[in-house]
Amino acid sequence: MTQPQQGFATTSENDLLPQPIVIDTDSAHNRNRELFELELEFVQALGNPFYLYNLAVEGYMDDPAFVNYLKYLTYWQDKEYARFITYPHALHHLDLLQNARFREALKKPETPSFLQHHQFEHWRTWRVRARPPTLPPLAKAGDNSQGKDNEALNAGGPQ
Repeated sequence: MTQPQQGFATTSENDLLPQPIVIDTDSAHNRNRELFELELEFVQALGNPFYLYNLAVEGYMDDPAFVNYLKYLTYWQDKEYARFITYPHALHHLDLLQNARFREALKKPETPSFLQHHQFEHWRTWRVRARPPTLPPLAKAGDNSQGKDNEALNAGGPQ
């Protein structure tokens, strides 16, 4: 048998066989988590009307690849993903961004202020709702004159 020349590696039969693919699950998990966090951060940034304006002015809203990406991101509106969203207006804006007229309107300088005003008004008034009428205080233990009426009202109506 001859000696291999110096500087050349020898190959064996094992080197020529396909090696099994080893999937590092920790690494795949970390990549998925990074992608999740990156997309979450981007979707939440869509809640800022001035950021939307900047994207429109820079020409991103005219790029078909970007429009497709926005369409892809609509999965964040599903309940299982939406629960991670801190700023719900981001999902509303993501929905509006599916419309070409809205994307075109974002290029106008007055649009971010308009959106911000409506956003503020929503935040300011969203908890203001018609409150149910308050019931009179319940009758005392010895007084049955209004006791049955109050019990029916507190239980949800006459029975």
